[in-house]
Amino acid sequence: MMVADINMYQFTRHDSAQAMVKDLAEALALTLDKAISQRGEAAFAVSGGSSPKPLYEALSKTDLNWSRVKVVLVDERWVNRGEPGSNADFIAATLLRDKAAKAHFIPLKSDAPSPHEGLDEVEARLDGLHWPLDVAVLGMGPDGHTASWFPDAVGLDNALYGAKRLAAVSAHKSEVTGEHVERITLTRRALDQCGLTLLMLQGAAKREAFEIACGPGEIAEMPVRALLRDPDFDLHTHWAP
Repeated sequence: MMVADINMYQFTRHDSAQAMVKDLAEALALTLDKAISQRGEAAFAVSGGSSPKPLYEALSKTDLNWSRVKVVLVDERWVNRGEPGSNADFIAATLLRDKAAKAHFIPLKSDAPSPHEGLDEVEARLDGLHWPLDVAVLGMGPDGHTASWFPDAVGLDNALYGAKRLAAVSAHKSEVTGEHVERITLTRRALDQCGLTLLMLQGAAKREAFEIACGPGEIAEMPVRALLRDPDFDLHTHWAP
C-alpha cells in the first residue's frame, strides 16, 4: 500500500495528547480573541469525537469574551437533544460550560423528519454567522471521512462540490457510522477561507489513515482528500500518539 510523505503537508507531531491540547487551545483562543477585537464577534465551528474533547474542556476554562463567540457544529446526526449520538449534547457538556457557557450556540438539527427536509431551515440559521469562519476544528475517521463526508455516501457530491453551506448526507452503515447514518454537515464551501482550520488526530490508527489519505486514490474513497489536495486550502494537521 502506497502512502505519501506527510512532511509535504502542514503536519505537526506533538509529544503527547496533553501537549497537543495545550498548544491548540492557546492557538484557538488567540484566533478567536483577535476576531472579537477586529469585528466584535467570532465564528467557531466544532466537531464531535473523542479527540477534541479535552481541547473543548480546556477552552471552556479560558478567559475570552465568550458572549461574543458564536459556535456552530461542523456536522450533526439527525437525532434530537437528549438522544444517543447528539453532537449538540456533546458540545454542551464539554465546551459550553464554565467561562464558555456564555457563547451563542447554533444547532444543526430541526424538527423536520430528515436532514434533507430540514436543510433550508437550518441553512437559514447560518445567516447569523460571520463568513468566512474564524476557526474550524475537524476530525477524521479511520475510513478517511471528515465532517460527515463519508466514503461514497448519498449526498457526498453536494457536501464536497455544492454551492450551499450545508448538505444532507446518508452514509452507508459501518462500524464508523454506527446506527446514525442520516447526517447534516457543513460543506467544503462553508470552510472556504476559514481563518484557522485544524485537523486533530490521535493514535497510530489515525496516523496510518492520514498517511493513506495523503497518497493516491479517489476522493470519494477517503473524502478528507478534498481538503488535502486543495492547494488553496490552509489545513493544519495536528497528531499525538
